Amino acid sequence: MFFDIDIWDLKDLIGKVKIIDIRSVEKYNDNHIPTAINIPKDILLIDYKKYLNFNDTYYIYCKEGVASPSVCSILRKYGYKTVNINGGYQEWILES
Repeated sequence: MFFDIDIWDLKDLIGKVKIIDIRSVEKYNDNHIPTAINIPKDILLIDYKKYLNFNDTYYIYCKEGVASPSVCSILRKYGYKTVNINGGYQEWILES
């Protein structure tokens, strides 16, 4: 399984995959990638069992692609399937 995806490849998957925005609620409410749900990083890392399921794959992004790789790595260690969205929301804005 791949662990990273570029924005161009993600665009074809919108509406077909589970996307998690780990930015703050305020940033998410300002704007986000279509179909993404918001679970701020600290909440996701503390309460991951509440939000995640072992059968699904989660595409995760942050503001610039700095925090999401480590979040994905931590969740993979717990047995979850995650894919980091390279460049985060900033890259989405540039490519949209």
